Amino acid sequence: MKGSFTLVEAVSRLLRPVPLVALAGVLALLALLAYGVASRGTDTSIDSQLAAGKRPAAPATTLAKLDGGGGVPLSSYRGKVVVLNFWASWCGPCRGEAPVLERWQHKLSARNATIVGVDVLDVTEDARRFIDRYGLTYPQLRDGDGSHLKRFDVVGYPETVVLDRRGRIAATARGPVDERFFAEQVAPLLKEPA
Repeated sequence: MKGSFTLVEAVSRLLRPVPLVALAGVLALLALLAYGVASRGTDTSIDSQLAAGKRPAAPATTLAKLDGGGGVPLSSYRGKVVVLNFWASWCGPCRGEAPVLERWQHKLSARNATIVGVDVLDVTEDARRFIDRYGLTYPQLRDGDGSHLKRFDVVGYPETVVLDRRGRIAATARGPVDERFFAEQVAPLLKEPA
């Protein structure tokens, strides 16, 4: 019969170099897809949980006071809205947002809320000079070796994580904060009960 071929002919066609390469490529793509699906699992990042409308609990963390004198557990701020600002004295954008943070500290302190600075991977004296230069009056903690950053998904500076009165993460800013961030993300939390 013209146009038909045997099993041997079909196998010999598949064994030609071009079909083998194509078959290998398809198998490699399928393996990669299977690996991606299997390894992805559930996305538990803070930002993805917030995007899904959830407020994850803040990590149980104790940070040292910048000026010494022991550690402060974040749970000690429960009942307050807390704006955790991760910064470093050598960070240019941190300098730009410092006056905004200080202005809002004055507004927040009267409403059972506070900003808490977390100086990261910095020289203590440089951090103190930064605080003095910008007249920062809010509490300052220290993550000197950066060991607490991963708990908050912090990868750069500045970054801000906002906790509601129940100690849950309600908002993040991956970069400098501004007046709009406070008006839209922080001010509404002040109206919520503890």
